[in-house]
Order: sequence, then structure tokens, then C-alpha cells
Amino acid sequence: MIILGIETSCDETSASILKDGKILSNIVVSQLIHKDFGGVVPFLAAKDHEKLVYKVVNQALEEASIKVDDLDALAVTQGPGLIGSLLIGLNYAKGLSVGLEIPMIGVNHLHGHILSGLIDNSINFPFICLLVSGGHTQILKINNELDYEILAKTVDDAAGEAFDKGARILGLNYPGGPEIDRVSKNGNLETYSFTIPKVKSSLVDFSFSGLKTALLYKVNELNKSLLKTEISNIAACYQETIIDTLFEKLNIVLNQNKTNNVLVVGGVSANTRFREKSQQFEKLLNVNIIFPDFKYCTDNAAMIAMAGYVKYNKGIISSLDITPYSSIKN
Repeated sequence: MIILGIETSCDETSASILKDGKILSNIVVSQLIHKDFGGVVPFLAAKDHEKLVYKVVNQALEEASIKVDDLDALAVTQGPGLIGSLLIGLNYAKGLSVGLEIPMIGVNHLHGHILSGLIDNSINFPFICLLVSGGHTQILKINNELDYEILAKTVDDAAGEAFDKGARILGLNYPGGPEIDRVSKNGNLETYSFTIPKVKSSLVDFSFSGLKTALLYKVNELNKSLLKTEISNIAACYQETIIDTLFEKLNIVLNQNKTNNVLVVGGVSANTRFREKSQQFEKLLNVNIIFPDFKYCTDNAAMIAMAGYVKYNKGIISSLDITPYSSIKN
């Protein structure tokens, strides 16, 4: 069983080949043009996907030593994401599906992230999944590969969004998550204090917009020369508060669900301080925390191929009239 996975939901163009549940190739091309704008420009993202998708698919096939005629099925991100970007991947997959006369499986991008943690790892069901990315922050209970329920979510910004917007406030480059991770390494965690955000209506839901505003106020209190010398300290304290917020909510959910198996996925799961602190969390609460390999943390087609493989084996395929969606959908 050979599946081609295609991912074009935001600003990464990716293609992957999966054979019998094993990833043979995973090509990811990140769009650099958005650095000039401090964030993703949807129109430019779609244009880049249009230029890149054919090349990326061919590269994935070549690296896997697979011919296009050997493909048994296609898996493609249907949403959530940028509509223009999603359309590029979806229409390309539809064309291949018709031309090769093979089935196509539309994949929920978040379902792909969940299954990214199972590509090289084994974990017993049910388990708790913390999904932390640029567009989404959720805690889910995963009952099996296709059955999951949302236990907690953000009411405003996602954790990854808080990193990106925080980086912009600090004058750092885009994407902000890796930049804050980098400059925080030599920061003193005792120099600045940020309050863990609370949501009045829920003990477990997240809120990061107020934390971003608090960072803006602190930065405005500093002159430019002082900010330059203090940037490692303030970035480290800001990052620590985001991470502490994630673990505080996760702790509540774990106590409510009486499980000790946790999977952490999404782009923020690549953060080095987050991974370092998770080891402390594991020992403190006697839980088992699993992360995907770094190459599967950010957006990639391997996770889409894996989700397509799972759905195909359950007899779930899509019609050619499926359309992309921008917001969360099961």
C-alpha cells in the first residue's frame, strides 16, 4: 500500500511517500518570502504553493524510489488552513486522482498532527494529546486513531501565535517561535514576571492574548538600548510563562482523566525549553510524555500520509467534490 501525502495548508509545501505504514520520504519546502512581512501573506503563500507543489511531489517520489504509477492512493490536507493554499494542494491531488484512477482521502490537518506522534512512536489508547501550533492550541482525549474529543482549547490566540506575535514585539525575525527559543537560551528567568493567563469560564481553556499585551507594556517601558541588552531575559521569561500555562492546564486535564500517557504535537513541540521542562513534569507527576521527531513537529506531508493511511484502512475515502475549509472541523 503506497500513499502520496500532500500538505499545503499554510506556508510549507510538502509531499511524502508512505508504504505500508512506513515513511519513505518527506520533503518540506518552507516559504522564505514571508519574513519580509513579519507573517504569512495568504496570496503569496498560494502563489508559492502553485510553483512548488509539482517539484516537491516529484522530489518525494524520487527520494522514495517510487514511480507515480505505483501509487495506490492520495492523501491531501483539506483544512483547516488558508483557503487559497489548501486549494492548490487539493486541486493537484484531484488531478492526480483522476489521471491515475486512484482514490483520494481528504485529511484534517489537526488529525495529521495527532498522528505525527505515532509515526515513530508507540502509545497505548486512550491517551491525552496536547496539540500546540501556530494556529491551534488544544488538549484532546484520543480514544483510537480516528476517535478523539476536544477537552480544552484556546479562547483567543494559540500558543504558537503568542510566540510569533511576541517575537514581533521584541523586534525578532519571523517565524517567531524558533527566534524566541534561540535568544532565550542565555536568559535569566528571575528578571521579569508575567502572570499565567486565566479564563473565567473554564479551568482548562487557554488564553494568550493578555500575555502578549503584558509583553508589549514591558517592552514599551524599556528604551531601545536597554531592550537590546535585556532581550534574552525578557524573551526567556515570556517563553517560560507560555510553557507554564500549557503544563498547568495539562495537569488539570490529566487529573480529571486519570491517565499517565501524553502525546505533545504541533510546531511548538519542537521548542527546546518546552522539551526540557517536560522531563521535570514527567518526574513530578509520574507521567509518560512522548514527542514526535523534530522533522514531524511543524507542518509536513508525512503526517497527512499517515492520516490518509489510517482512514483508507477503515474504508474512508473522499469524493472529488470535497472543498477546503478554513476553520476547525472533525
